[in-house]
Amino acid sequence: MGLAERMTSLSGKNALVTGASSGIGRGVAEAVAEAGAHVALVGRDTSRLADVKRQIVDTGGQAVTVAADLTEPGAPDRVLGETLEALGSLEILVHSAGLFEPRPFEEIEVESLDRQWAINVRAPFLLTQAAVPHLSSGSSITFLSSIAGLIGFPGGSAYCATKGGVELLTKALGVELASRGIRVNAIAPGNIRTPMNEHLMADPEYMEAMLGSTPAGAVGEVDQIAALAVLLASEAGGFMFGSSVVADGGWTAA
Repeated sequence: MGLAERMTSLSGKNALVTGASSGIGRGVAEAVAEAGAHVALVGRDTSRLADVKRQIVDTGGQAVTVAADLTEPGAPDRVLGETLEALGSLEILVHSAGLFEPRPFEEIEVESLDRQWAINVRAPFLLTQAAVPHLSSGSSITFLSSIAGLIGFPGGSAYCATKGGVELLTKALGVELASRGIRVNAIAPGNIRTPMNEHLMADPEYMEAMLGSTPAGAVGEVDQIAALAVLLASEAGGFMFGSSVVADGGWTAA
C-alpha cells in the first residue's frame, strides 16, 4: 500500500453520514465506504437509503440504514443510539443533510428561516452533542458548509445565516475538542451539481451568472466534495482542526 492510499484509508473505522440518500451526502457515504469504513446511512427516504446501501454492498462495502428526520424531537439521540447498536463504535461523523430555499429578503417567511436553521444548524449541533461523548481520540467530525457561509449572496440571506453559523460552529468545536484529539472541520463547496439545485441549473440565466462568477468556468461535481470528506476523516487530515476547506472553482478567491 502506497503512502497516499495508506494515509486516506478508513479501514476499521465506523462512520455516520447524514443526508446520505442523495446528492453530496450519498457521494460522501459511498466514498467513505470505498475507503474502508462501515457506514451508517441516515436520511428520511427509506427507499433511497436502501438503494445507497445496495450500491455500497454491491461494490464490496459495508453499510446500515437509519431512517430519521433529524429535526424531530429526540431524533439525534435515537439516530446515535441505533448507529452505535449497529456498528459498536463511531469514529467518523459527517453532516451532509442540508436545505436551500433562496428568496428575496423581504419575501422570506419565518417558516422558511426556521426550516433552514433546523436542518442546517440545529440538527447537526444536537447530533454532534449526542455523539461527542462516544468519540475517542483520533475521531473526526465534518460539517458540510458552503461558500454562502463565507460571502454574501442576494436572495440567500437565510441560507447564508445558517452556513455562517456552521462555519463558526466548526471553529469553536475545532478549538474546544482539539485537546481530546477529536478533529472538527468543514467543507465549503461552491456550485456543485446535485439533485437539490438541478432545477436552478436548468435555468440558462442562472447558469450564466454562476459560471460567470467562477474562474474555473465550470460546475463542481459531487465526487470532488466526497473525496475531501475522506481526506478530512483520514490520517491525511490528522493535523486539521477547525479548518474550512473551500472547493468552489475559485469563486471566493476572485
